[in-house]
Amino acid sequence: MRTLIALFVVVLLASPSRAAERTHEITLDNYFTQNYAVDCALSPTGTYVAYTEMRWDREKDGRNYDVWVVHTGTGEAWRLTFDAARDDQPLWGADERWVYFLGSRDRGAGSKAPYNGKKQVWRVGPEGGEPMAVTREPEGVKAFRMGGDGRTLFYVVSKEEIEEDPWKDLRKEFKDLEYGHGVTDLHQLWKLDLDTWRTEKLVDEDRYIVEFEPSPDGHRIAMITRPDPTLISNEGWSQVDVYNAASRKVSPLSDTMWREEAPSPFGWILDLCWTSDGSALAFRVDFDGYPGEVFVADLTEGGPWLQRMTRPREVFVTDQMLWMPDTRTLCFSAEDHGRRRVLAVEGLAGGGQGNDYVLTPGDVAVDDFTFSARGGFAAILSGMDHPPDVFYTARARKGAELKRLTRLNPQVDDWKLPQRRVYRWTSSDGSPVEGILELPPGYEPGDGPLPLMVNIHGGPTSCTLLPFRFWIYGQTFYAARGWAMLSPNYRGSTGYGDAFLTDLIGNKNNLDVEDILSGVNALITEGIADPERMAVQGWSNGGYLTNCLITRDPRFKAASSGAGVFDTVMQWSIEDTPGHVINFSKGNLPWDEEGKADMHRTSPLYDVDNVKTPTLIHVGEKDERVPVEHSRSLYRALRYYLDVPVELVVYPGAGHTIVKFSHRRAKMEWDRRWFDHYVLGKKDPGIPESE
Repeated sequence: MRTLIALFVVVLLASPSRAAERTHEITLDNYFTQNYAVDCALSPTGTYVAYTEMRWDREKDGRNYDVWVVHTGTGEAWRLTFDAARDDQPLWGADERWVYFLGSRDRGAGSKAPYNGKKQVWRVGPEGGEPMAVTREPEGVKAFRMGGDGRTLFYVVSKEEIEEDPWKDLRKEFKDLEYGHGVTDLHQLWKLDLDTWRTEKLVDEDRYIVEFEPSPDGHRIAMITRPDPTLISNEGWSQVDVYNAASRKVSPLSDTMWREEAPSPFGWILDLCWTSDGSALAFRVDFDGYPGEVFVADLTEGGPWLQRMTRPREVFVTDQMLWMPDTRTLCFSAEDHGRRRVLAVEGLAGGGQGNDYVLTPGDVAVDDFTFSARGGFAAILSGMDHPPDVFYTARARKGAELKRLTRLNPQVDDWKLPQRRVYRWTSSDGSPVEGILELPPGYEPGDGPLPLMVNIHGGPTSCTLLPFRFWIYGQTFYAARGWAMLSPNYRGSTGYGDAFLTDLIGNKNNLDVEDILSGVNALITEGIADPERMAVQGWSNGGYLTNCLITRDPRFKAASSGAGVFDTVMQWSIEDTPGHVINFSKGNLPWDEEGKADMHRTSPLYDVDNVKTPTLIHVGEKDERVPVEHSRSLYRALRYYLDVPVELVVYPGAGHTIVKFSHRRAKMEWDRRWFDHYVLGKKDPGIPESE
């Protein structure tokens, strides 16, 4: 089986004729043919890259997650796991004999660990075979890491804790009830010797471990911890703890630089990474609305000494950080004007900082990257004409050419792809703004105005990237069907400098809306967009801005509002990360005088009587980030009080992101029919007409 799969992949890689002619008209169902690569890990010698591949499965109403391996020399790829176990997060042992990963195998009712459906650590050889359970924890493993010696595995498990207070007996007696606090899952950190198969508990500090990373020399383990599992406790209550193997003690790093000295107290700590010699630890702290920062803790004798890295060109650091092996060069993914590249900063030591350079140049979006012990580099990235694939170079350095190892979506080579480019305009206050413009294949200037779809990204501390993406929010699909699509990177978006990001603080439902409408007007002026055929859609903050736009501009003939805020005060009251609202309200709370005024001004609720746009509303039933109450409130206002055509679609059991096959297909089909009817005039029986 492995040989057949590998031979097939090699043939695809060697076939230049696949991209010779694009004849296939893209359909909605083509979205579900896409495979996705995530979680890559380069083996110590650089011989293999292990990665997780996700594939849609209609019968299972979701996606399969399986571990694959590709040979860096030949491009030969083969699949290692075949169970419906959601296998992911592959890591290599130091001797390259095993690939370790997380998976949840279930052999039915009554089965015990490791076959009770709980996540366990498994391993399999790079040639394949039956996976072997490495852990057998009854309640499963939450996370794992490999020790630098290759003979040690560290993992985290949960334990239930009931707070010692006057109500402990009541909480124990009525344990099936849900409590606001007092009963919680905390974490323990364990060590497994892979030679003797003996376990040892290392850390039991009555804390929740968000992330951990052992130093390669085995002397320390860095942890990001918080008091409990709730995300609100990550906003200023999280800390960096360091476990010392010699003393067996845990000590927190001083947090003055990212708490008291930060623009906001609500910072999220992420992405722990050690230098090869274990002498320095890097991590980043993200803030809603403010630029994230990178910190380095030097743990050489007399330390720790903390330094803040100067971000090159004010790029926005995101997703992942790693030290280049055996150096003080820190590499991280960073968003910069619609691209997500890997940047390297040299000489981060003793408070100093050296030169910086790009490891992945061009119009790319990097989703993950990895190094081998010998300095090889692999990355999962998408380009202008393909979804994410695995790329590799034997030596990570400036100017190194990356070789494409996989072609996970050969069917895309035949698709008639839309034109996709950066579009620039000037906002109403004179500020330059960019976005991503998609136009139909073959569209030429002068061909006449097109129906316009305005697609708004979430965050807002995020951005729409330039490289290829066929996504449930309309990218690729609508332009392939003859629309123009503008995805504006409005004020508050990442990758355009610190001032562009922070301008939005205190200016939501103001500068962001002006930026978007200015882009729409520019497209109309250029004759690209038809002002009589315009729609708007977005999810999360994009849903919020959709709600704002339809209260401000009646030109939109249809809207799709996904998981959008309707009332900012309600959002502070019920979301899982209220620091978001506080930051954008300049630190004010709902009962502060300035906070009252700002949250009222930023809430679409108080201008909803202006809405004339037929509005389709989507939301997950269990959404904790933008709870369903916002969508139900918007629906109530439009249907029962304002007589605006509206539909509410609630996805059972779904959170802030809908992940089921059936849910995503329903969202895409509902949007298509809604926009076809209200914007293009394709009449469907039973759909009410707008005024």
